[in-house]
Amino acid sequence: MATARPVVSIYNFENPSEKTGTMPMPVVLQSPLRPDLVREVHRDMAKNKRQAYAVKPKAGYDTAAASWCTGRAVARIPRAPGGGTHRAGQAAFGNQARGGGMFNPTTVWRRWHRRVNVTKKRHAVACALAASALPPLVMARGHKINQVAELPLVVSDGIQSLTKTKQAKETLKKLGCGEELQKVIDSKSIRAGQGKARNRRYVKRLGPLVIYNEDNGITRAMRNIPGVECAHVDRLNLLRLAPGGSFGRFVIFTEGAFKKLSDIYGTLKSGAPKKKGYTLPRAAMVNADLSRIINSTEVQSVLRPKMERYTHGIKRNALKSKELMEELNPGSTERKAVQQKASQKGTPEEFDAVQKKKKARIEESKKYNKETPTQHMTEYSLCGLRAGILPRREEHKKGDETFYKTLMKAFEAKAAADAAKKAAEKADDEEDETWPELGTFSVRRRCCHGWVTEHMMDNS
Repeated sequence: MATARPVVSIYNFENPSEKTGTMPMPVVLQSPLRPDLVREVHRDMAKNKRQAYAVKPKAGYDTAAASWCTGRAVARIPRAPGGGTHRAGQAAFGNQARGGGMFNPTTVWRRWHRRVNVTKKRHAVACALAASALPPLVMARGHKINQVAELPLVVSDGIQSLTKTKQAKETLKKLGCGEELQKVIDSKSIRAGQGKARNRRYVKRLGPLVIYNEDNGITRAMRNIPGVECAHVDRLNLLRLAPGGSFGRFVIFTEGAFKKLSDIYGTLKSGAPKKKGYTLPRAAMVNADLSRIINSTEVQSVLRPKMERYTHGIKRNALKSKELMEELNPGSTERKAVQQKASQKGTPEEFDAVQKKKKARIEESKKYNKETPTQHMTEYSLCGLRAGILPRREEHKKGDETFYKTLMKAFEAKAAADAAKKAAEKADDEEDETWPELGTFSVRRRCCHGWVTEHMMDNS
């Protein structure tokens, strides 16, 4: 429901600080809010004020144009006849040509108007009246109501007898509408578009809507105040109650008009006495607080418990995530921090401790190298040492008796044999190169075994 206030105060139009009485809240101001319905009805109703417009049926075709056909190296579009003027030979008829007919020309038999269901219009008016009684919706629409006493604002019937604009303006300012009227004046600006050249040059915001029961001069007094409009309670129009399709307009009721709302719309049980066959819309939910209904004990007691689904966590790499590494390897962060400090000279405690461990490790290695190898050898190594295959540590650590040189002695015999063979071959070659004896000569030829030297006798 829009509101649930039981009574509404009635203010004296001459002295708004004085209340002349109270009145029960009409049921129509408690109607459910349907912004979708208001927007739809407003859209269709606004189309019913349009006037038909169209182009002249023969526009663009008022010439005896004809195509030149092919063979003249020009397009085959119809061209204006004659000669001696610029118009002669120009393209005509086509929508791409200057002065030609338009594509899909507008016609006056277009579907300009829309039929709106009467019940929907009445529902929309009821919703708009209910929205005007809620300050948040009225302020959301842009109205300045900070100085207004309460909404809906009901004024005594004496305001209907005002005939002067000056008196009406002073009365509105006393009711707290001064800021609203100033907003309308400040909002006046030049209209965007071609409308500025069509006798509707300026636009401005809308101010309060005054709903009266008897016109004793109020319309004449209010008509020249910028933004202020008047409407009879029997002839309420949605286009006035929800301009632009947005409900929440600032409405000022006279006492007689506010009282007549109950006579017109009635209640949910009695129906609307002055609107045949109509009943006010009923809210789909008495309590619109859906979360409160769902979480209530009555609803939760008959529901099954909520299912708990297992959700897989994000897979992380322990080498990149410090938190995960700390879970898998507790103390890793501290140890890593100690290692980093150990390599920095600015932290003497950790740095000195590392250097001390390093020095002890080097000394232990030297001591190990001086000891007998049998203290650190396996059973297999000891057998090789006893058999003389493996030398002792002290033996292969001195001069030429190192392990490498001892290992290379196995190749010395072969190396000596190769050297002797090379020396013999060199000696043979030198002997062959000496001068032969008188009466002999030597011949060197090549055969399958290599080069052969033959000594032959000279018979001459």
